[in-house]
Amino acid sequence: MSGGLYDQNVRRDTPLALKLKDRIRRDGPLRVDQYLEACLHDASHGYYVNKAVLGTRGDFVTAPDISQVFGELIGLWCVATWQQMGEPAAFNLVEFGPGRGTLMRDALRALRVRPKILQAARVVLLDTSGPLKDQQKSALADAGVPVSWPGKLVHAGEPNLPAIMIGNEFLDTEPIEQFVRLESGWAIRTVGLDAQGQLTFAIDQNNPVNAARDLDRRFPSARAGDICELYSMDHDVLYALLQVPSQVAALFIDYGHPQSLPGDTLQAIRAHHYEHPLTSPGEADITAQVDFAQITDTLTSPNTAIDGPITQAEFLGRLGIIERASKLMSANPAKAGEIEAGVARLLAPSGMGSRFKVLGVRSARLPVLPGF
Repeated sequence: MSGGLYDQNVRRDTPLALKLKDRIRRDGPLRVDQYLEACLHDASHGYYVNKAVLGTRGDFVTAPDISQVFGELIGLWCVATWQQMGEPAAFNLVEFGPGRGTLMRDALRALRVRPKILQAARVVLLDTSGPLKDQQKSALADAGVPVSWPGKLVHAGEPNLPAIMIGNEFLDTEPIEQFVRLESGWAIRTVGLDAQGQLTFAIDQNNPVNAARDLDRRFPSARAGDICELYSMDHDVLYALLQVPSQVAALFIDYGHPQSLPGDTLQAIRAHHYEHPLTSPGEADITAQVDFAQITDTLTSPNTAIDGPITQAEFLGRLGIIERASKLMSANPAKAGEIEAGVARLLAPSGMGSRFKVLGVRSARLPVLPGF
């Protein structure tokens, strides 16, 4: 968390750190969401722009890397959801932040149980990472379905088609603003420079906090000194999701909490080790725990309904992960131990099974989504 130790001896003057220091000297401190946006998406030095980040040789692994069963179950979820939609003859199958393409590759393999859905699917991958796009193209080279890489959701696929959307570990990259509760009200948390010219967190008490009313409502228990987080209104991916004119069903899987709570949840990871979010700008993955209550509020409208959130263990259990893993182990006895260990990791009560939550979003006229 960003309130932890910030060791001066390990701070790294990365190319982006130098760029941000110049920007702060010129324009003043950055809001936390501006800092995050630069760290992840700066055109020259952003983390997702330049690094192939996933897997054992990268900085972190995700559920599709742990077990193929995960992606296959998501594929079967897509089949069941498509059936609930009335089996449309064509639909957009959209993935937010598709990583190396592993989840989509495994999901499409599961779709083969219903060849008709493969004929209907138009795969749309939304990503900003150049290196990862190359890996996605390789993973899906023999997908047997049309695959496109538009820059934004509003350009995704054929705009009037129904859409099934998947976001695994995507929401935790949504930019957040941080605020500090003071005795006199709220102040914006910023990233500035200390007396030695190094990046540091600070508090801006000179500018009004336009979100004060929402902060008081959402965090009534906040005490002086508490840090609270709100999603940045500058980022419109979630709002764009609501603009799909036809039927839509979306599935988001991420680590976080079901209720809004005070707390600093920023974290950075590099080479599978945690570090302070200011240590290696542009060269470490920086995320925040997902506040599912805020996401639910954002996505709630007269035309949408929300399912969940429920734990990942509960969701995967309802989709039949134990049964699927047993069949896979029987068919591949040499890899039975590896398969079992991967599934156990996905379901662990003290780990991913409970820390990760699953949220469903659907057109209001659709029934409750599979797994909920």
